[in-house]
Amino acid sequence: MKEALNNILATAKAELSQVAEAKALDEIRVKYLGKKGELTAILKQMGSLSAEERPVIGQLANEIRAHIEDSIAFTGAQLREKLLARRLEEEKLDVTLPGQKSLIGHQHPLNIVLDEIKEIFLGMGFDVVHGPEVELDYYNFEALNLPKDHPARDVQDTFYINDTVLLRTQTSPVQVRTMEQQKPPIRIIAPGRVYRSDEVDATHSPMFHQIEGLVVDKGVTMADLKGTLEVFVKRLYGEDSQVRFRPHHFPFTEPSAELDVMCFHCHGEGCRLCKGEGWIEILGCGMVHPKVLQNCGIDPEIYSGFAFGMGLERIVMRRYNIDDLRLLYDNDIRFLEQF
Repeated sequence: MKEALNNILATAKAELSQVAEAKALDEIRVKYLGKKGELTAILKQMGSLSAEERPVIGQLANEIRAHIEDSIAFTGAQLREKLLARRLEEEKLDVTLPGQKSLIGHQHPLNIVLDEIKEIFLGMGFDVVHGPEVELDYYNFEALNLPKDHPARDVQDTFYINDTVLLRTQTSPVQVRTMEQQKPPIRIIAPGRVYRSDEVDATHSPMFHQIEGLVVDKGVTMADLKGTLEVFVKRLYGEDSQVRFRPHHFPFTEPSAELDVMCFHCHGEGCRLCKGEGWIEILGCGMVHPKVLQNCGIDPEIYSGFAFGMGLERIVMRRYNIDDLRLLYDNDIRFLEQF
């Protein structure tokens, strides 16, 4: 039995010297020290020994067990050190090397300019208001002095869902809803998506963006409208920008006007960009029609107001000299990376 115990120790040492991973080490522990291990099997035969041999063999068995346990612990420590050294080698970081630049997205040109416009009007005391894109015919047309037989309805090529529900063709319904829910003074802009049944080409899209503004208070005049929009243009395009107002007609404003900005390229002389006019139209505006105020429950004898509306895409295209509206929606990385 003594010889068998010594053989177990020698065999265990030989196997431990060949261990390369923790799984194999655990298998050796179970093989020699487990409940069904070789050392345990030897100890179960102690009953067949004489009274003089038992203490000698028992002491030797305990010494061998302790020796194997120590060897297993030592080998395990060595394996952990080797694993740590390998990980440190594989995962080492040279802090002197330049970092790898992460690709981070940025704002779309439409959002860049929209945020600038918001900041300009917020600085003048306006609030930003939003409303539903699926709108009632009443808010999109009738409340704005556009009855069912009005010819302007035909021009807008509306997407109707049914006789009374449609996709809004302008953000003007937000102005109507605001006037119904809020008493003057009112000073808001209403940006958002609008929809018209247009064919897609370089200057048209069935979905585009508008920004409309509204001011209603006592004593509001055309001079207030002109002053507000001149400040807006100079903040957006530069203090040297020049503007002009041309008479126009809109059913929901009276008097009405178109606002033009002197061409940035030719400075009024006429070029391809401004189509020889020397001026570029950027928005429509006017004093809120008294009937619109009445429709919204506001007394036109006490209050007056002005409104304006612009296409965001048109502003962006002129800001960045973009000649095709479709570029803003194609999601071409080569185009978007320029901004």
